[in-house]
Amino acid sequence: MGKLTHFDKKGRAKMVDVSGKAETLREAIVRGSIYMKPATFKKIMSGKIAKGDVLSVAKVAGIMAAKKTSEIIPMCHPLNLSHVEVNFYPIEKESRIDIEAKVRIKARTGVEMEGLVAVAVAGLTIYDMCKAIDRGMVLTDIHLVKKTGGKSGTFTVRSQKL
Repeated sequence: MGKLTHFDKKGRAKMVDVSGKAETLREAIVRGSIYMKPATFKKIMSGKIAKGDVLSVAKVAGIMAAKKTSEIIPMCHPLNLSHVEVNFYPIEKESRIDIEAKVRIKARTGVEMEGLVAVAVAGLTIYDMCKAIDRGMVLTDIHLVKKTGGKSGTFTVRSQKL
């Protein structure tokens, strides 16, 4: 197990100094899911939600959130992201929409947090736009699937979904 890097010798929070790291191409893929009532799923997929095109708005929200990650996660570095992509994979038989974010940059630090925030905010946007008809939606299983680049190399988790 690696050591925690966001604490100084006295246990106080600190931002990691990445100035000595090499710039490499880094990418993170993150996934999560939102479960809902079948009727809610059908309304989203047919474009009949009163607030508008849910998945288009959620996509934009996820991209915007990735770009603002350092403003809401205290020890994240502000990054000039090269690429953010948010996609949705509807699973009708489970009334579930899987959410996937891919984030890329050439930098001294990774983009896992930006991917996690993108998926979370895309899911929260779906919830917000549909809560009037389904307050029981569940946003779950947000996790890093793969990260590449940097000194630690590639990390991959086998995802049960998608």
